[in-house]
Amino acid sequence: MNLRAVARQLPQRLTTGAYILHSGLQKWRGSPQQAEGVHGTAAGAYPFLANIPPQTFLRALSVGEIAVGSLLLLPFVPNRIAGTALTGFSGALVGMYLLTPEMHQPASVWPTPKGIAVSKDVWMLGIGAGLVLDSVM
Repeated sequence: MNLRAVARQLPQRLTTGAYILHSGLQKWRGSPQQAEGVHGTAAGAYPFLANIPPQTFLRALSVGEIAVGSLLLLPFVPNRIAGTALTGFSGALVGMYLLTPEMHQPASVWPTPKGIAVSKDVWMLGIGAGLVLDSVM
């Protein structure tokens, strides 16, 4: 284990992990309105999700966020594993952003006001990729 790499990545893991874990815990008891909104946005980008009931989708998303956040926060989880989980999770969010036309300007990756919150998930994608790359170098 490269202790320098672990120490170097600790601030990124703690801040990102805490944020994602908190988000997952908030969704665990999400309202029907929240479930409809989150599910609608996700199903708009990924049509195969349309057949999942909104409350079930929100609960599954919550479990996923709790898992990814926990992997990042637990210091004994290797950077490679935590980074792979974060890269997959944030990659899906960035994909949703790119597949939802009202979130970005026409023929551009730059966000509209509606897409600003999701466009920022590209930072999590970079952090996840950095964790993975740091573990193999």
